[in-house]
Amino acid sequence: MNKPAEVIIYVVSDAAGDTGELVVRAAVAQFHPVQAEIRRAPFVTDEGTLERFVLHAKQCGAIVMYTLVIPHLREAMKRLAAEEDVVAIDLLGPLIESLEQRTGRQSRQEPGLNHVLDEDYFKKVDAVEFAVRYDDAKDPSGVLKADIVLVGVSRTSKTPLSMYLAHQKYKVANIPLVPEIKPPQELFTLPKHKIIGLTIGVPYLNIIRKERLKALGLPDSALYAATDRIEQELQYAESIMKRLGCVVYDVSYRAVEETASLIMEHVRSVRPEL
Repeated sequence: MNKPAEVIIYVVSDAAGDTGELVVRAAVAQFHPVQAEIRRAPFVTDEGTLERFVLHAKQCGAIVMYTLVIPHLREAMKRLAAEEDVVAIDLLGPLIESLEQRTGRQSRQEPGLNHVLDEDYFKKVDAVEFAVRYDDAKDPSGVLKADIVLVGVSRTSKTPLSMYLAHQKYKVANIPLVPEIKPPQELFTLPKHKIIGLTIGVPYLNIIRKERLKALGLPDSALYAATDRIEQELQYAESIMKRLGCVVYDVSYRAVEETASLIMEHVRSVRPEL
């Protein structure tokens, strides 16, 4: 059985709620291994809907994070949270008000402006589609077209990192390293600066794999989570990474966002045009 959430956080927005969720995940990562359940309440346009989510939050003792750009909704949220004694954090309001004061201009008060259909938006969509198409070596030819290629054993966050980096407009392919399967030959034709190796500590990977097996309804004694097997896989992966000559990051106890930041910093240092 999965461990119940230790904290529930509602992300309330008059747009999609992406900004609020990213901030919440960044904050929660500082409390690993705390279990947090994030519940989105997107595209809220009226006070009645706000009241419903505030009452839900009160019933389950949740924290509310809100990104509301429409002033009357922000004020309504502030009032409702105070009336119901719910902890509610305004992520955008103070900054919008400060910018209005500093610039002498009123904000546009239009939700979702950071999702306009501009060139950057379509680049992001292309990158996300690329990450899905070339995930987990589905098509090895993807490594030749990618900006970044991630390699590592199972459960080193290759897929979540691919998707996170895709939202930063990087085209990412990822290749699992398994002792019984030869990596695609295309991988060894790439310049080393395009490849990122991911490694992880044996005890940490053991815990992650056991939890994964439990989630699948399988016994955690399976070979997949055995210490000897994990050590064998990591040694094999290390030998491949040495052949590739790529940079390697340890993802143990690192949030996806933190590892992604390291990867992007490396990529920009060797390929500033990306």
